[in-house]
Amino acid sequence: MVTQEQRRRQLAREKFLRQQQRRTSARRKARMRNAAIASVLGVILIGSVALYTTGVVLDDGDSKTNANAEVTPSASASSEPPKDPCDKPAEGKVKTQTWKKEPAMTIDKSAKYTMKLATTCGDIDIALKTSAAPHTVNSFNFLAGKGFFDHTPCHRLTTNGIHVLQCGDPTGQGNGGPGYTIPDENLKDESLKENTYPAGTVAMANTSQPNTGGSQFFLVYQNSPLPPSYTPFGTISDEGMTVLKKIAAAGESTGAGDGAPNATVVIDKATVTKS
Repeated sequence: MVTQEQRRRQLAREKFLRQQQRRTSARRKARMRNAAIASVLGVILIGSVALYTTGVVLDDGDSKTNANAEVTPSASASSEPPKDPCDKPAEGKVKTQTWKKEPAMTIDKSAKYTMKLATTCGDIDIALKTSAAPHTVNSFNFLAGKGFFDHTPCHRLTTNGIHVLQCGDPTGQGNGGPGYTIPDENLKDESLKENTYPAGTVAMANTSQPNTGGSQFFLVYQNSPLPPSYTPFGTISDEGMTVLKKIAAAGESTGAGDGAPNATVVIDKATVTKS
């Protein structure tokens, strides 16, 4: 017959074993993450620009479809918890609808369009490159009109190697999209000099394969070395850059330079307007 003391010791031993298993699992995940980051940084040092997208932040993760100022170091490196510079998200739910094919062209390719991201951290206004990237602008016009981006989080911030905030995934996990893909465009944009995406650029994420853009995109807050493989389709306003730098200054959650932003960045509403 098991005594109360024996039972207590057994429970304590089982608790200890569970703790050890969790610690072992956490260390294994940390080693895998650090190895991936080291691999990416090695590619940057060796090839200067040959960043593998799935190892950094530009892979939109969807199996079907599937970023000039100095930035404050990650707040997560501090012993104190980082301060969230953003407000609470507006009430509402993310829409999960998808479509089987790219929407029909409805925009005026010769007109000017702007996109406004009303986020919890402030408004980010973007001048869209309509004539250079008509399929991309048309897709964003369609998705914004459907409320696809409303209430979605910007799920990823990189502060090491490249400097971008990634948004546009309704799942918030990096693997969502609209169900269709759009072609690459504007890859010879004059702004992409010496394999660098300059601060203020808005470009499409993809699966590292041609013509696999979906809904995920990235906003560049500091010049970032990248090969010209991601459709540049917009330029952020000065006021929008102030908001973006504020988000970047709060750092990311892992402390390793690639993770969820510490700031609660949610797109309350996205609108595309013909001007």
